[in-house]
Amino acid sequence: MENTAKPIFLVPTDFSEVCNNAMKQAANSAKEMGAKICLLHIINTDTRSYLRKENLETTVLEDKLAAMAEDLGKEYGIETCHQLKEGSIFTDIAEVAKDLDAKFIFLGTHGKSGMQHLTGSFAIKVITSAEMPTIVVQERPFNEAPKNIVLPVTSEAGPMEKTRYAAMVAKGFNAKIHLYQIGASEEEVGKAVQIMSEYFDKNDIKYDVTLARAGNFSKQVIDFAVTNNSDMILIMTNPDKSWTKFILGSYDEEMIFNVPQIPVMCVNPRKKEWEKLRLL
Repeated sequence: MENTAKPIFLVPTDFSEVCNNAMKQAANSAKEMGAKICLLHIINTDTRSYLRKENLETTVLEDKLAAMAEDLGKEYGIETCHQLKEGSIFTDIAEVAKDLDAKFIFLGTHGKSGMQHLTGSFAIKVITSAEMPTIVVQERPFNEAPKNIVLPVTSEAGPMEKTRYAAMVAKGFNAKIHLYQIGASEEEVGKAVQIMSEYFDKNDIKYDVTLARAGNFSKQVIDFAVTNNSDMILIMTNPDKSWTKFILGSYDEEMIFNVPQIPVMCVNPRKKEWEKLRLL
């Protein structure tokens, strides 16, 4: 029997402006892809401290979250839900996403301006622990679904998995993929780009290929994204040898927390896919 359930986009929130940015981008993306939005607030030590300081009960947050979900559904014409959970933002976001079988996590990160400290280290913890892609959103609003996605290609590892995700996103959002390839002297990277191009051709995905110059690759990716009015960068983490955790490379963090504040989709590879491709 065909599964007709809508995909779920999970949006953690501490009710800050940057989380509202993530929520709006998720809502527009959900509208385009026919998905459902679930808003999540984790009641952690920061939340409890805020409630004590303001002399408020937890029910205030429950009511606020419910109202946000209802208003979002009405404004964007999408299905929504909400969840309030006691725990840690470092572990429970990924767990809730897994329980919901969420397709994406839209994660706002800002520092110490909100109720919770949604800092860079927090974002990295969520990114590297979640089974599904995490879209990191900063303070700059990108309220529409992505249409121009930069896909940096830095190694031959996992090209098909990264390609399939890019194709799924491009089709779902009717977007174009910009393959941005590290130096021409790296033969294996060139082969990966060829594999990706053939897959995109076969699946009618709009794309182009650009070769980076010598120099700081992450800076070139960001500059390229700005020049081409790109609204998302897609990267893939690397697994450790035991596949118990995922690691961000030297280029990745600079791209995730880029100064122009372009949203970044971070994908963790799946072991079974790498085994299929004989990369293990």
